[in-house]
Amino acid sequence: MDLELKGKTALVTGSTAGIGYATAVGLLKEGVKVFINGREKEKLKEVLKKIRKEVPDADVDAVAADFSKDEDIESLIKKVDQVDILVNNVGVYGEQPFETTSDEEWMRDFKINVMSGVHLSRHYIPGMKKKKWGRIIFISSESAINIPEDMILYGVTKTALLSLSRGLAKSLRGTQITVNSILPGPTWSAGNLKGMEKTAKEKNITVEEASFEFVKEKRPDSIIQRFAQPEEVANLVVYTASPRASATTGAALRVDGGVVNTAF
Repeated sequence: MDLELKGKTALVTGSTAGIGYATAVGLLKEGVKVFINGREKEKLKEVLKKIRKEVPDADVDAVAADFSKDEDIESLIKKVDQVDILVNNVGVYGEQPFETTSDEEWMRDFKINVMSGVHLSRHYIPGMKKKKWGRIIFISSESAINIPEDMILYGVTKTALLSLSRGLAKSLRGTQITVNSILPGPTWSAGNLKGMEKTAKEKNITVEEASFEFVKEKRPDSIIQRFAQPEEVANLVVYTASPRASATTGAALRVDGGVVNTAF
């Protein structure tokens, strides 16, 4: 299917690995000019080389930015002034016991996971309005609904994205700008791979066995009973970014493997 994306421009934050990387590659394969993002310039150079091998005709560029720093955000929007598609994927997570998680950690994670999308959406919406077309996508999580007891802070930030995306969609009623959130379930990412490798070493089992054990213990309601591949999530993101998804807005779209135990 032609997703009618040729000639569009996209910014995908946090796109040096995992869902962000897979989304960037998926958009590039559809003919989109993509700006990838990460914190480290050297890492970005490596990722650009990797992408150009995977998608030889890719129109891709990179912009470094640490979303915990206001000056980095300002530098990014100066380099990437306008886009048609904004994928707010950047985020941080990890086990954070509620009673020992400081205010500073709460503010840092909220700034990166939520305020990054606020800043960028606020900047790019006026340009989308002028073009009379745009797509804003927030990568939330099934943890927005199933708040993990050992990652309450993460869950709170992901729930905030659902409210943000729904509110923005309503504020843009009658335009051709859609706003949606995507809710992945457990997905292979650099962070999750590192965690599974640690568990595998501690228990003297394989990484694959560690991942199945995680799903069984931490996400027992999973229907697919495994981690998703980043590309499986990216497929939904790319479709949602396309003109083909013109009637989909204000939605929380699940690609969670059935982890959320509800039919709607």
